[in-house]
Amino acid sequence: MSTPRTVDRAFETALYDTADDALDTAASLLAADPAADAELGRRGEEFVATAWRRGWQPADLVRIVRRELDDVHVRLVAALIRAQAPHDRARGPRWAAQLDDLPDAGTTAPPRTDRFSHATAVLELYRLLLRLPALEPLEAGAAGEAPRRGRENRPESRALARIRALLAKAEATGYPEEAEALSAKAQELMARHSVDGALLAAQAQGSATSPDVPGACRIGVEPPYEQAKAVLLNAVADANHCRAVWNEPFGFSTVVGFEADLEAVELLYTSLLVQAEAAMTKAEAGQRAGGRKRTKTFRQSFLAAYAHRAGTRLRAAAEAATEAATTGAADANLLPVLASREVAVTDRVERMFPQTTTTRLRGTADAAGWTEGTRAADAARVGHHRPLKRG
Repeated sequence: MSTPRTVDRAFETALYDTADDALDTAASLLAADPAADAELGRRGEEFVATAWRRGWQPADLVRIVRRELDDVHVRLVAALIRAQAPHDRARGPRWAAQLDDLPDAGTTAPPRTDRFSHATAVLELYRLLLRLPALEPLEAGAAGEAPRRGRENRPESRALARIRALLAKAEATGYPEEAEALSAKAQELMARHSVDGALLAAQAQGSATSPDVPGACRIGVEPPYEQAKAVLLNAVADANHCRAVWNEPFGFSTVVGFEADLEAVELLYTSLLVQAEAAMTKAEAGQRAGGRKRTKTFRQSFLAAYAHRAGTRLRAAAEAATEAATTGAADANLLPVLASREVAVTDRVERMFPQTTTTRLRGTADAAGWTEGTRAADAARVGHHRPLKRG
């Protein structure tokens, strides 16, 4: 029997039939034919390439495999992505960063396993990859768009380096008030950085440089308490001239905006999540010390309140910094430029997601959790909050 035929028979048996005995039969076929290993790996690379054509990216595949399967499958998909990468076209700096961030198989040795167990894990992974639906394409030039200027050949700006330093201090401090002040200062710098980017883009209009257009990225929203975390990400995106659309089944939000703003959202959301979880752990310990045992609703309410209050504070800081920058701007066209960029972001979102729904945040009835979350975020007034969008 030829090696390709072995793989074909295994696929016919297992990939289109979800029964456990079908999986066992197919794994037995592969385990009995060591010569099929290379062909099996090549087919896996084809599944990965197909996922790219359907709009998936490396971080997306790792995320969905981690959510649906086990660590062994994560190692397998990371190996397939690395193996396929040399045959792929260049896809820009965000893609390259995702490849660099793949789980390193060398850090944790895979468990010793027999050929049957290995074949079973491979087939389980391929079943998942085969059934992945199409996602909205994020790459430049998708859907007939003009290419956008990304981070190619551009070192990190001094502003972003300073923002990173402020957020690192906010994460490290044990004093909530100091963390809030540092995060607010970082948001102020982000707003100024965004205005600077808009001015540079306006000056580039009509030159040989390609005009700047909105891009998009996906940011993982990991369990538990995904809904509250998605609200936090939505608040950060809103404060930074971006729009976020949450995909609950696949555990991510798609954020649409201009490059400098996308970078700001990624930085600030990650930092605020670290700060929120640290503050939540501390507050929960205080609740337990008082004899309280219920924690799930407390955590959900805490994170929801934190997201709501943080969004208010971030918007206030961003609006103040933008107003100061525009008031002192020498370029009289800055306000129209900012308005046109807002329209461009909205247009991109509507084309990517012609149908979205809003959802109400569940599980926020715990008064103590809400109070502690609000206190952890800020004591500022509560303002209008844009509804959470779901694709």
